[in-house]
Amino acid sequence: SQCGDNWIWGRTFLIMHLRIRYVNTGTVKESGEKHKGSVEIPNLSEENEVDDTEINISKKKGEGDVLKDLMRTEGTTKVREALRDYLKALKTEFTSGMILPTKAPVGQEPAAERRLNGNTMQDSMSPQSLGRVGVKIPTVKILMREIFNSPADELYSIFTTKELVQKFSKCPAVIEADKGGKLQMFDGSVSGEYAELVPSQRIVLKWRCRSWPDEHYATVALTFKDVAAQTELELECKGVPVSNEESTRQCWKQRYFEEIHLLLQQSKDDME
Repeated sequence: SQCGDNWIWGRTFLIMHLRIRYVNTGTVKESGEKHKGSVEIPNLSEENEVDDTEINISKKKGEGDVLKDLMRTEGTTKVREALRDYLKALKTEFTSGMILPTKAPVGQEPAAERRLNGNTMQDSMSPQSLGRVGVKIPTVKILMREIFNSPADELYSIFTTKELVQKFSKCPAVIEADKGGKLQMFDGSVSGEYAELVPSQRIVLKWRCRSWPDEHYATVALTFKDVAAQTELELECKGVPVSNEESTRQCWKQRYFEEIHLLLQQSKDDME
């Protein structure tokens, strides 16, 4: 097994790859016969969903296949429940004594900016060592800007209207666009609530991905700026777990921005 941390540029990464194997004995109720078998989890990793983790069931030759079938159905469900608790306990124990950096090293800029292709004008990220929400983990801040061929009020409504959210996300959604209202998208993989709404100007969200540590939320601020016949959308996402930095950026770029571009283009084509 491997479980450790790496420090890179003042950031901490938790790495866990575990191989688990245990042997157990089951008794057939009707006959009283005992049969020995084993359960093996070849790669339990914090990076993967427990539901996707491979679980192998094996039994010594002989009768008692009813036990093997039971383990493959109800047994694996119980094993996955135990694995979730185990991973959660490992994370809690590992991060409880974590010492987080308080500032960037001398001579190092707190943020890095670079130009990207397409409509994304700027993508800058800076470590937020003290930006912890709910649990004690190292986090980063993500900044992105995107230009949309739409007036600000129309773009604002795409983020606050249930029917429009479901159109660009292609999934059922919970959208309660009032202060304290709930938010759930992409089959529950994204959830949160609306913290602030200024029509056509600004939205602030308490936002998280399902794969993040329990009860950990980022703060997302969306600012809408009219630029001629277009709108510049500025996104600031504070409190993103370091290990989820890239996946969060891709989530906003691919699942939000690119799909909204397609929705706007489709609406334009329909009008023509």
